[in-house]
Amino acid sequence: MGADSQAAPGQMKAGKGRDALVIGASSLGTVFEWYDFYLYGSLAVIITGHFFSGVNETTGFILALLAFAAGFAIRPLGAVIFGRLGDIWGRKNTFLITMLLMGISTFVVGLLPSYAQIGVVAPIALIVMRLVQGLALGGEYGGAATYVAEHAPEGRRGFYTSWIQTTATVGLFLSLLVILATRTWLGEETFKTWGWRIPFLVSLLLLGVSLWIRLKLHESPTFQKMIAEGKGTKKPLAEAFGDWKNLRIVLLSLVGLTMGQAVVWYTGQFYAQFFLEKTLKLDGALANTLIATSLLIGTPFFVFFGWLSDKIGRKWIIIVGCVLAAATYFPIFKGITTYANPALAHAEASAPVVVSADPATCAFQFDPVGKAKFNTPCDVAKAYLAKAGVSYSTHDASAGAATSVQVGGVTLEGFDAKGATGKAFADGRKAWEADLGAQLKAAGYPAKADPALVNKPAVIGLLALLVLYVTMVYGPIAAMLVELFPTRIRYTAMSLPYHIGNGWFGGFLPTTAFAIVAATGNIYSGLWYPVIIAAVTAVIGGLFLKDTRHNAIED
Repeated sequence: MGADSQAAPGQMKAGKGRDALVIGASSLGTVFEWYDFYLYGSLAVIITGHFFSGVNETTGFILALLAFAAGFAIRPLGAVIFGRLGDIWGRKNTFLITMLLMGISTFVVGLLPSYAQIGVVAPIALIVMRLVQGLALGGEYGGAATYVAEHAPEGRRGFYTSWIQTTATVGLFLSLLVILATRTWLGEETFKTWGWRIPFLVSLLLLGVSLWIRLKLHESPTFQKMIAEGKGTKKPLAEAFGDWKNLRIVLLSLVGLTMGQAVVWYTGQFYAQFFLEKTLKLDGALANTLIATSLLIGTPFFVFFGWLSDKIGRKWIIIVGCVLAAATYFPIFKGITTYANPALAHAEASAPVVVSADPATCAFQFDPVGKAKFNTPCDVAKAYLAKAGVSYSTHDASAGAATSVQVGGVTLEGFDAKGATGKAFADGRKAWEADLGAQLKAAGYPAKADPALVNKPAVIGLLALLVLYVTMVYGPIAAMLVELFPTRIRYTAMSLPYHIGNGWFGGFLPTTAFAIVAATGNIYSGLWYPVIIAAVTAVIGGLFLKDTRHNAIED
């Protein structure tokens, strides 16, 4: 007994040290992978000009967002490929491979020539690198979450895995810090010209650190026990998705958990940044600073809600986060407009813009190949307003009626080319746009947000509230997904619904929301996408999923 009592403290200390290494190494490595992945999202506005300059501005930005989304689109394939490897070959070895793929592809993005240098090959190469990143990340998250959960003691899985949940936000925060430091060091013009490449190139250093840390880890004890007892499977895909009992849980976890979690996450961390820069016209460095500050405030709540889920359960924390997001997104984003660009908010209220046109003359201005000409009076008016970040409503005029733009009580006739082509057309359009710009300016619409008028504490408070919703839906979800599936198929089965939810429903959110805004003219209309998806998840998850905190994971 004496020997046991003397050994116990040492064993406990060793156990805590092992757990700290497991959590720290898994989390830090995943932070670096998210850093790599999110650099593109943070720099989408600048990347548009370098890789998609061969098309009109609205199409270029949508294409840039589609390239961002491409990395998300392929994540389910990465989940299937690396999930299968992880269930057969082991958790540790699998996420070493994913890390190598992520780090190298990110470094290559920093070296790619621009559209002006090599033409259409540039955006193609960029999208290929995004696909490699997404493939790697599709295998990374499930491995890290499973690895940590399988080391966690009973009753602590939510707390342990919540550290993994912080990695996405910390990775985004780290990417913003490196971007801000580079912007400050080089100046905005140099940064936009070539300095944006530096954060991508820095990833090679982070890759080396991450590999060094991960090589110190040993395989998960739960996985080792499963292999020792001969309970593993050689066909995790067939068992996870071919058996209705398991497939039903996969589908429910997608619709009732990860789908809503994803749109809440990407609205709070990415769409908010696009909204500040693209719509409200805030200076990029200021927008980065506001987002980074809100992330710093909100990040500890990932761990708090993970810990809380060990006490009261995981399911309802996630569901309540979805409900709160769906109920408050519209007033929050309108509040952000009021405090970040008060001149714009005042102008929208006092001098609303209405485009009156024959609907047959108005096109949806998305042209992936850069061949379409949006030259009708309606298209010219809407393109200018979208570029200026000005909300407008559309009045359907009778067939053949002339286009007009009303700003408050003043009406401007639409641009009429009168048969002009080439330079004459371009000069006439430029002159008309100058007239509309002057009319908007007279009505109080600002060309850019005035930094001196930004109510920074209020904007940060609203952004931090968005991040708080993110922590509610994301903090407990890794533990819940791990607890839903048996060890032999866990890596595969949890990874697919997670990456379909986050890769497709979440990853396409910025693209979809911006396209909705471009089509409707209302800067808030894109929010309907996350609101509806979050509401659906709250209903399905609330009705059909059971809480999992008492589920055993060694089987």
